[in-house]
Amino acid sequence: MPITRFHATGRMSQAVRYPLSGEAVVLAGQVSSDPALDLAGQTANVLARIDALLAEAGTSKANMIQATIWLADIGGFAAMNAVWDGWCDASCAPARACVEAKLADPRLLVEIQVVAVV
Repeated sequence: MPITRFHATGRMSQAVRYPLSGEAVVLAGQVSSDPALDLAGQTANVLARIDALLAEAGTSKANMIQATIWLADIGGFAAMNAVWDGWCDASCAPARACVEAKLADPRLLVEIQVVAVV
């Protein structure tokens, strides 16, 4: 059974149905390996790390079903989305939530966790 996305936009889907008979990959929250970067740079760095981890686990962002994004300052929502929108394939946008949160290191501006099927 394929992944089915409901009320999808280029950025996110309101709901995602996926097969339970397969395997899922749950990534830990990923942060930038270079906290000196600005928000756009940190977001791009995090998304590259996510691509690498998903590939290592035998899947890709095309099979992403869920994403949770934490921003140190929700005022950066548009800047983060500009990078996300360039990275996320509109035909396979995950269910997504984005909130403001105090991150573990004050230099970190964004943290992203995703779930994908294999």
